[in-house]
Formats: sequence, C-alpha cells, structure tokens
Amino acid sequence: MGKNKTMVTEFILLGFCLGPGIQMLLFGLFSLFYAFTLLGNGVILGLISLDSRLHTPMYFFLSHLAMVDIAYACNTVPQMLVNLLNPAKPISFAGCMTQTFLFLTFAVTECFLLAMMSYDRYVAISHPLRYSIIVSWRVCITLVLTSWACGSLMAMIHVSLMLRLPFCGPREINHFSCEILSVLKLACADTRFNLVVIFVASVFVLVGPLCSVLVSYTRILFAILRIKSGEGCRKAFSTCSSHLCVVGLFFGSAIVTYMAPKSRHPEEQQKILFLFYSFFNPMLNPLIYSLRNAEVKGALRRALCKESHSQLE
Repeated sequence: MGKNKTMVTEFILLGFCLGPGIQMLLFGLFSLFYAFTLLGNGVILGLISLDSRLHTPMYFFLSHLAMVDIAYACNTVPQMLVNLLNPAKPISFAGCMTQTFLFLTFAVTECFLLAMMSYDRYVAISHPLRYSIIVSWRVCITLVLTSWACGSLMAMIHVSLMLRLPFCGPREINHFSCEILSVLKLACADTRFNLVVIFVASVFVLVGPLCSVLVSYTRILFAILRIKSGEGCRKAFSTCSSHLCVVGLFFGSAIVTYMAPKSRHPEEQQKILFLFYSFFNPMLNPLIYSLRNAEVKGALRRALCKESHSQLE
C-alpha cells in the first residue's frame, strides 16, 4: 500500500495568487520595505556599538531586538521576493525545514525580548534609584541568553516533531514561506499532536509574554499619572502608546494565527497576518523603539558630525 508513495524532496511556495502586474508591484514595495528594515536596524546596531553613551541595559536589549529583526527579515523576505519573480521556483525539503527552524527561533526570541524590554522600562520609571541594582549587566546577559536558548529549544521541538511525519505529496505550500502550519497541511499523517504542541507552546510563548508586557505598561501608566509635569506626562504617554501599538500588532497577529479557530479561508488570512508579525513589525521596531528616542538622535548627530569632520580633515 505504501509502495506507490514517494517522499517529497522539494516544495513549491505558491505565494500570492495574483496577476503578474500586481506581483511586480508587490516586489518593488516589499523590496523597499526590506531595505528600510535592514537600514533602520543596521543603523541602530551601529550607533549602539559605536557610542559609549548607549552602552546601557535598555540599548543592550534594543541591540538584540535589532539583530532578531534583521535575521527575521533575511530568513523570509528574500525567498518571498524570489517567489514574486518566479513562483515556480522550488525550495528543497532541507531548506524549507531550516527556514522553519530559523523563523521559529527568531519569533520566540522576539516574544521574550519584548517582555524583558517592557520590564526594563517599568523598573527605570518606577524604581529609578534601584535600577542599576535590579537590572544589572549580569541580569541582562542572563535574560538575553535565556531568550535565545528558549527560542532555539522551542524551534527544535517543533521541527523535530515535524520531521517525524511523512511528506509524500502534494508538495505545494499555499504560503510565501515555510510557515509551520502551512507545511503541516502537506503531511501524509495525523498532525493533531503537532497542532496541540503548537497551541500549548503559543500559550507559553505568546500569552505569557503579552501578559507580562501589559502588566509592566499598566504599572508604567500609574507611574506616569504621578508625573506633575504636563509635558513630561504627554511625552511618556506618546512613547508608551506607540510601544503598545507595535507590541499589540506583533502579539495580536501571532495569537490569531496560532491560537484562534480557523475560518473558511485560513491560508489567505495567515499570509496577511504573517506579513504583520514577520515583515512589518521588524521594519517598525527601530522607528518606534529607537529612532524616536532623543538619546539615539543625539548619537546619530554625533556620528554624522564626526564623519563630516573626518572628511574635512
């Protein structure tokens, strides 16, 4: 009975089922967004590494967030751009599994980093005198290493469970990357256990950090309300609201994808939601968390002034 089954060695990513003209428009638009993502996060990494005034716990977390966002984009966007130009170009089975592993690693790591950054801001605003003791360098390094370790471990568990499944056809993934739910639909076996593991992991990886972020920003809000300066209160509200919008976009789209009941057209919804938490979010993060920050603007001005002086000499 199993003799006629042949194992899949490559997949076809269907991407966006649109006309050639629309696909070329998306190619140009996504290429521009990709360049902005790399440029914005690259500038943040460069400024933090070059300017000693930014060698603080907050910017230490931001540097790792920038690294995750660059890795995120480099893992999925080039393949998506290739698919827009040549939809029939296949991706190998090993390449697909590698892309899934890296995507899950970066996604889980970012979830924990966002939670840690919100806690860091809470301590800085609510307990400024004890900040250096609570958020010491030892604590920062431990938290970041834990984030990366949890991301790698979670990804390894999901990919290992997926590799135990037989893939004997069809080989067309209705997505523009090897997103785990879309790949599982092609397995020639019961995937209910994999889906249960994904749901349980989502509770730990998505709901847990999101609750932590909400608790931290709620406490920050109460601390802001005690600020007597109207201008200071307004700026703090503006910063926190923009942070919460980006966090809500990231966690909200991911929760709907991996935890909400599926609708009649889950594939098309998943593609759009995937763009939010894997493409738009990495592009927005440097703008919201860093480039609007006065300290980062000052570091950028100092770097540009230093460059102009060196050219004059």
